[in-house]
Amino acid sequence: MIGVVVIGRNEGQRLERCLASVPNGVLVYVDSGSTDGSVALARSKRADVVELDRATPFTAARARNAGVERLPEVEYVQFLDGDCELAPGWLERAAAFLSQHQNVAVVCGRLREKHPERTVYNLLCDIEWDGAPGEARACGGIAMMRLGALSAVHGFRADLVAGEEPELCARLRAAGWRIWRLDAEMAAHDAAISRFGQWWRRTLRAGYAFAQGAALHGAPPERLGVRESRSAWLWGFVLPILATACAGVAGPWGLAVLAAYPLQVARLALRGARTPAENWRHAAFLVLGKFPEMLGQLKFRLERHASLIEYK
Repeated sequence: MIGVVVIGRNEGQRLERCLASVPNGVLVYVDSGSTDGSVALARSKRADVVELDRATPFTAARARNAGVERLPEVEYVQFLDGDCELAPGWLERAAAFLSQHQNVAVVCGRLREKHPERTVYNLLCDIEWDGAPGEARACGGIAMMRLGALSAVHGFRADLVAGEEPELCARLRAAGWRIWRLDAEMAAHDAAISRFGQWWRRTLRAGYAFAQGAALHGAPPERLGVRESRSAWLWGFVLPILATACAGVAGPWGLAVLAAYPLQVARLALRGARTPAENWRHAAFLVLGKFPEMLGQLKFRLERHASLIEYK
């Protein structure tokens, strides 16, 4: 049997579309302090509703754990965010794969952004989620998991405000389980990112997650978040400081060090697999993103107990 756990906070009509995409069966909705009628909506859509206690800080990890605790006896659990819609047939295909591969704990598929044409930020999300099929190191928040494996590693770390999925996958793989990505449509996501500030905050959260992953599982052989953290420090901090020092010694010529940025953009764009226009936009934001990622690194070091980092 498959259980579906949907988590959300003030998703409005996106939640209505999300719940409508879930086939009849075991459905739990976990709400993190919504004020837009999400709880009443979920109840009207036959969901078993869990309202998280507001006295404890909200995290997606905490919400997913609460959903799992409410489930009856099921073999697999599909996690879904309230701004996503399941693709038809995904539950059956994912469950069949887990049934046939007893050493796999997590299976995910292609998560697509619903409107990548609307803003460059939505496009960046769509590219980010376009992972190669096959064995993977980690999944995102939308995935089907074997409940026995999830329980064996004590679920998500409820105190993590970001990056809880890679952290969970690191513990699963350390326990001998495997993570798999199928070449199949899994869900559509409605990021609704229309402003630069939203993208900046989302990218800062990624930097925070990299630093957190490195602190928890940065030692060999896992090295979770280590490469990404070093990259953020290099491009977002070390190179600007180096350029400033060089300018102090050699004058304006010292700023030639900053040519590394456009060169890196060109290198990444020429390696892209999308259209030339999409590749160049993606590359430019990858390089620009090193600055909010670096700030996320700083945030982690200065605020080890940060509150939820939201971008909507």
